[in-house]
Amino acid sequence: MGSHVDVHPPIPAKEMEVKKDEKVDYLNLPCPAPYEEIHREALMSLKPELFEGMRFDFTKGLNQKFALSHSVFMGPMEIPSQSTETIKIPTAHYEFGANYLDPKLMLFGRILTDGRLNARVKCDLTDNLTLKANAQITSEPHMSHGMANFDYKGRDSRTQFQMGNGALFGASYIQSVTPHLSLGSEVFWAGQHRKSGIGFAARYNTDKMVATGQVASTGMVALSYVQKVSEKVSLASDLMYNYMSRDVTASFGYDYILRQCRLRGKFDSNGCAAAFLEERLNMGLNFILSAEIDHRKKDYKFGFGLTVGE
Repeated sequence: MGSHVDVHPPIPAKEMEVKKDEKVDYLNLPCPAPYEEIHREALMSLKPELFEGMRFDFTKGLNQKFALSHSVFMGPMEIPSQSTETIKIPTAHYEFGANYLDPKLMLFGRILTDGRLNARVKCDLTDNLTLKANAQITSEPHMSHGMANFDYKGRDSRTQFQMGNGALFGASYIQSVTPHLSLGSEVFWAGQHRKSGIGFAARYNTDKMVATGQVASTGMVALSYVQKVSEKVSLASDLMYNYMSRDVTASFGYDYILRQCRLRGKFDSNGCAAAFLEERLNMGLNFILSAEIDHRKKDYKFGFGLTVGE
């Protein structure tokens, strides 16, 4: 009587690779995005740098590390008003800037004709510890401010400490718990206003999408979702809700990158639509168009500009 032997077909190599990929090495998780930047992909589409009027920016590099910039802006400026109508007054200013760029140290300085002085610093103290600081000095009383931020980048986590004038202190921590999911929390104390708060956030990202959620004891709830349709097209949406004031706003945006231009825009539930176009005319020469329509306030904004230099 012959013996019976079961013969199984060999497992395809692709299936073996998939099984190997399913195993997660929790001791080698990726470093997450900073807590303050968990919505960065959504903000690229939903918060473009809109402006009204005319803008001209010129940047001249003196060497590989040092550059000077000149900016001219002419356009209306909104002033606070208790009426529903938007009140604008014509204004113009010139801004002179200096930039120092080094792999471990970046310095930015700006001074405007109205007397405001802005400064920003980013310094890598070690391979894992970075100092970020910014300050604004103005002649108006109680309007000058400064902020310092220490960012520690761990293997699979980030820790940040913030200090600012007005006895402002804050700390945040975010941790990767899977290759795609990270969870974080923050606390802050504003001594000048005697207010404190705590917040929690979650971020889930893959090669094709990013979903984030954030809630704080101040009443803020923020949700965002970004879908990468292709290498050139991304769609974004967010929901902002304040459970104390019961205010809610939903926004939908897009980001379309072409060979010579980039188009971003958004629509929100308040009846506001906006678009921002950056067209590359030549090497180091960009043309900018900005438009925003607020149907509820009947406020219409249009701006155009040129950017010269890289």
